Amino acid sequence: MPDLGYLLSQLGNPRSIFDLLVVTLIVYWLLWVARGTRATQLIRGIAILLALAFFLGTSLQLTTLNWVLSQIWPALVVAVPVIFAPELRRALEQLGQTGAWLHFSPSSEAIQERTVDELVRAAAQLARHRYGALIVLERETGLQNFVERGVPIDAHLTRQLLINIFYPNSPLHDGAVVIRDGRVSAASVVLPLTDNISATGQLGTRHRAAIGVTEVSDALAVVVSEETGQIAVAHNGRLIRNLDQDRLRRVLRSLLRLDRPERERPGWLGGLEGRLPLGGRIGANGRSAAVANGRLPGTAQAPAARREIEPTKTT
Repeated sequence: MPDLGYLLSQLGNPRSIFDLLVVTLIVYWLLWVARGTRATQLIRGIAILLALAFFLGTSLQLTTLNWVLSQIWPALVVAVPVIFAPELRRALEQLGQTGAWLHFSPSSEAIQERTVDELVRAAAQLARHRYGALIVLERETGLQNFVERGVPIDAHLTRQLLINIFYPNSPLHDGAVVIRDGRVSAASVVLPLTDNISATGQLGTRHRAAIGVTEVSDALAVVVSEETGQIAVAHNGRLIRNLDQDRLRRVLRSLLRLDRPERERPGWLGGLEGRLPLGGRIGANGRSAAVANGRLPGTAQAPAARREIEPTKTT
């Protein structure tokens, strides 16, 4: 690999080091811009595939594979701007925003604890008044593509703010609220509806949107029914229903893995249904079940919840 050897031989040159640093900063900035979108997973997949193909081609001396890789690089120059056109446009827009360089949103367990507390109290009060609500917690999968369709808020998360947003007939009560790193990122956000009609035939628009956004991301969605005042949590395309304030808190803490120290926390939803005293669950396969006899450490066993179906109305 003469090109790589030449590059390594030039590392002692200050100009070459500066050149490499500039390229590194540009790549890092592009990845930082794409971090809030689903493009992150796409970039990761392409990088893994190309790295694996490059490793196999060089280590096993696969002539055909090496030729294909050599032909791919020029095509990527054209393909990348086409595939990542929205992300590149956003990057150029953020380049002209002064605050974009100074904005950092560190996520920590303390922020998640406070987010859960404010969200649970807001959902309980919304349920008492039967104010319909849809609140989405962004996690690893970015929701920036959806956030851009809503009304930007970028405000500190408080219970009263959520109640004001979902107050009936308020300008922002339609659509979802997206919470990112303990802040209300946007309101009146339009989310994709699930295509699984068999599982959601008797559910309203908010519940279908909650299931839909969790089918395409790892987000958590909290839904308050306008018709019945019931609280539900959507995750991974499934709906956990009939939750009161205490159960909602336990469900969110368990899904966010806040209940135990990091080294003791289970894998993704490992045995969740056997541990949580949840109500009826509607899954992607259209079946409903009551999860009974489940309990969290240090909590009393909850009675079996009633399985109720909401009227066929848009909530």
